[in-house]
Amino acid sequence: MINTAEIQNAKNRFGVIGNAPPLNFALSIAIQVAPTDLTVLINGESGSGKESFSKIIHGLSHRKLGPFIAINCGAIPEGTIDSELFGHVKGSFTGAFEERKGYFETTNGGTIFLDEIAEMPLGTQARLLRILENGEYIPVGSSKVKKTNVRVVAATNVNLQMAIEKGEFREDLYYRLNTVPIVVPPLRDRGFDIELLFIKFTSDFAERNHIQPVDLTEEARAMLRSFRFPGNIRQLKNIAEQITILENDRVINSQILEKYLPKSQKSGLPALLNPSDLGGLNDYSERELLYKVLFDMKKDITDLKKLVYSMMQNDGLNAPSESVKHDLFKDVLASEAPVVFTRPAIADSEPVYPVYNQPLSENFIQIDDYQKSRENVEDISHETEEESLSLEKNEKDMIIKALKKNNFKRKYAAMSLGISERTLYRKIKQYDIEDED
Repeated sequence: MINTAEIQNAKNRFGVIGNAPPLNFALSIAIQVAPTDLTVLINGESGSGKESFSKIIHGLSHRKLGPFIAINCGAIPEGTIDSELFGHVKGSFTGAFEERKGYFETTNGGTIFLDEIAEMPLGTQARLLRILENGEYIPVGSSKVKKTNVRVVAATNVNLQMAIEKGEFREDLYYRLNTVPIVVPPLRDRGFDIELLFIKFTSDFAERNHIQPVDLTEEARAMLRSFRFPGNIRQLKNIAEQITILENDRVINSQILEKYLPKSQKSGLPALLNPSDLGGLNDYSERELLYKVLFDMKKDITDLKKLVYSMMQNDGLNAPSESVKHDLFKDVLASEAPVVFTRPAIADSEPVYPVYNQPLSENFIQIDDYQKSRENVEDISHETEEESLSLEKNEKDMIIKALKKNNFKRKYAAMSLGISERTLYRKIKQYDIEDED
């Protein structure tokens, strides 16, 4: 078992700031696994410091004198990632005027860090699996098998098991990579480490730019600790440097700090909806997401109409004229089934809001079974279902039109559709669209 002194020595050597228990636990695992050749999978949100852990593992291993290279799998185009990782021979493809060594060859005897491993194409995943199993690979365009002795440390900020269910990640590769998992805690779970990191960032920035560092009042410190930091350490560093250079006052109170913290910590963009809420489909277009939002809004408006109509009937609220009433509540009047307003089903980990059992008076409306499912509420018209079922057909038609308009050049068709060329390629295969050269 790793003791506190060993963890502190690693922090001092690699410049790790913080004393949060989740951070110390992740560091202890990294220190224990470093001397071995086991493959490590680092999980953590973007900006939480996953690459720092890969450097700690390499620096404490017997490979520390060997090369170390960090590769962002999401930043390399799908058509060239095999050549970048495994190399190619002369003439293997257009533009291959000479032989090129891949990263797995140049880092032989060292460590390779594969960041955003979930973005790696399936074909490349199969090649990587062979390296992990027996250390063999074949360069692009070659028939000669090469050997390499490289330790692989991978990292991701997505749920790989969910990616496996979608068919976007190989299950066998997942189990080969996940020999030793390390979870890097997000910044919001590190408590007082946020203050320590802020002091570190503002002091380093002030020293580089020959200015006086800033200090925080107690109220500002509490505000900083309570912020959720969706961008984690990267976001905190940006905020610290902005305040240090832009503020004339060297003592920062909560009013000044509030100007630099984003007002909304949760994004309401449709692109961040849970895929399970969208019917299990993959690769949603902006139009599909917009349909989903509009359908949900229609459902909520219908619920609100029924509630208002119930208040008018039971509490004697001032009602509009019969003609206006018919226009506003015609969809409510058409439904004679009783409406039960309930709270949507939630996960066990979410907080359950208390229900107050107070005596009801004439001015209160009783809403029964608030925490059950909304299965009995039927307020979406059949037109919604028909429109939803036609989404795939409309998408296929738009892809065909874009391809024809751009003479079946995928690059320009993808640009006109506002999607990546890789996504367009998957859609062409999904809808079995004939592609013309």
